[in-house]
Amino acid sequence: MIILAIESSCDETSVAIVEDGQTVLSNIVASQIDVHKEYGGVFPEVASRLHVENVNFVIRDALQKADKSFDDIDAIAVTQGPGLIGSLHIGVMAAKTLAWSLNKPLIPVHHIAGHIYANKLSGTLEFPLLALVVSGGHTELVLMEDDYKFEVIGKTQDDAVGEAYDKVARLMDLSYPGGPIIDKRAQNGKVHYTLPKVKTENDLDFSFSGLKSAVRQSILREERENRELNVDDMAYAFQHAAVDNLMSRVNIALERYDVKSFVLAGG
Repeated sequence: MIILAIESSCDETSVAIVEDGQTVLSNIVASQIDVHKEYGGVFPEVASRLHVENVNFVIRDALQKADKSFDDIDAIAVTQGPGLIGSLHIGVMAAKTLAWSLNKPLIPVHHIAGHIYANKLSGTLEFPLLALVVSGGHTELVLMEDDYKFEVIGKTQDDAVGEAYDKVARLMDLSYPGGPIIDKRAQNGKVHYTLPKVKTENDLDFSFSGLKSAVRQSILREERENRELNVDDMAYAFQHAAVDNLMSRVNIALERYDVKSFVLAGG
């Protein structure tokens, strides 16, 4: 079976042609990062307009790279949510139009389920399974007893970890997106600043708002005392605290639940 899949949940227009759920024949992505850098984050209205401009060309390029035509496609899949409403709307309308005009089945896909099942492209999923979902909009621990049986056992109480990275990057006058640049700066950092360990009522839940506030307070303290902020060291402190926040919950979950697989998921 050959499926044409459309993804437009945030700021990237992507189309993939996938054979038998395992072989990616093509995967074309039109990124909007350079546009949204001007705003320090994704501007939803701009994102949806750019999806309108890009989606036809991305579909065309995906078919060409896969050396397939619409006649070869057995079904159309599309991200139905969660995500930015305007962005999702463009992808869904494109998919519905193709499915209707080609008389092909339309398969709506949950955004997070898609992230988890992407792991099948690199190996076999063995159940029960624990997934850590980390992205700009989501931070969750998902337990799966079997295929398509999802139980969220831990989630963020405020910011997602990717969102926290972006906000901390803005506090330090770094570029967007925050994740790659903080990670790069952290590689040159050392132990200098101390940030608190975040506790939550549910020991499997996450919280990053307090960590972001602690970074802000540290920056303001340096300013009050006329000391120059060491950006590399702050990036180091934040990244270690953020990753510890994630992995401490993962370790608790792995001890508490008898699972055969642990997977990472997210975008």
